[in-house]
Formats: sequence, C-alpha cells, structure tokens
Amino acid sequence: MVGTIEEVVLLDPDGRAIGTAPKASVHGADTSLHLAFSCHVFDADGRLLVTRRALGKRAWPGVWSNSFCGHPAPAETLVHALRRRGEFELGLELRDIEPVVPFFQYRATDASGVVEHELCPVYTARTDSTPVPHPDEVLEFAWVRPADLASAVRTAPWAFSPWLVLQAELLPFLGGRTAPQALAS
Repeated sequence: MVGTIEEVVLLDPDGRAIGTAPKASVHGADTSLHLAFSCHVFDADGRLLVTRRALGKRAWPGVWSNSFCGHPAPAETLVHALRRRGEFELGLELRDIEPVVPFFQYRATDASGVVEHELCPVYTARTDSTPVPHPDEVLEFAWVRPADLASAVRTAPWAFSPWLVLQAELLPFLGGRTAPQALAS
C-alpha cells in the first residue's frame, strides 16, 4: 500500500474488535491480538500452492508457508481482503473461497523476537491463474500434492511458518483432524 499506512484490527481476548493500529506497530516483541487470515489455494489438478516468504519480511523471512496470509483493513470483509491480498502477493484471481477453520488463533515468536499474535481465520480457495509473485512478499512458490506437504511439515516443521505447522494439525487435506472451532497455543 504505497503512500498509506496499513491499519490492522485490534481484538480483545474474546475476538471482538476494540480498535485499530498501524500494522508496523503490532508486529514486534509485544504484539497485541489482531485480526488476520490465512489462505490455502488449490489448482484444477488438486495441487496446493505453497510459498516461501521473501527474505525482507519482518517475521519468518525465508520460510515456507501456506499460499498467502494478510490482514483485513478496518471495515473490510475477509473475502474482499482475501481477493485483494491474493492479487497483490501472487497475481491470483480466486474463486470458491471457503472458511475451513474460522476461529484459528495462535501466538508464536520468531528467531529475531518478532511475535505474531493473531485471530487468523483459515480459508481455502481455487484458482486457474498462474502465480506472479510480488518480490517483496514471495521469494518462490511451488504447486505440491497436499499429502507431500503434510509429510514435509511433519518431517521438518522448522522449515515452515508456525501457523502452517499448527494448521496442518487441523486441516484434513494436510493429514490433520477435523478442524475445531479454536486453537490456542
């Protein structure tokens, strides 16, 4: 968002909006609970898009993750935010957007001390687009069979974002159990 300060929605412990803050101010050593989202994108062949975070990312640079993540702007619907972020990060046109873990929540700290503390509804979507990654967001990408990703996450969880590792425990297409309403870590 060139020329504008990206705002995120702050939440109370029950997930209710209590205000907004600049995105840059909520990803540090003392991160407030805020609203985000994760999306797992499938192609027509049933392959899943995974992305490697750009090396310039503040949190978890260079790790592999789900297709894309983001934060809805204040008053923006999650579906609109998903479409906006999918287009921005990967040049994707999304369809069949579905919530799969609507109340996923996690807190994790990366090696540099940056804390993620998010209520992060998890979605799936489909695309017929070819990814065109934004270099500030995505270093590389791959289309993989979900079973292969599930195996890789179990074998080398350190190579993946903590939210993907936690989501893999919940998502049936990644070998997890049926998704519960919430997960706190």
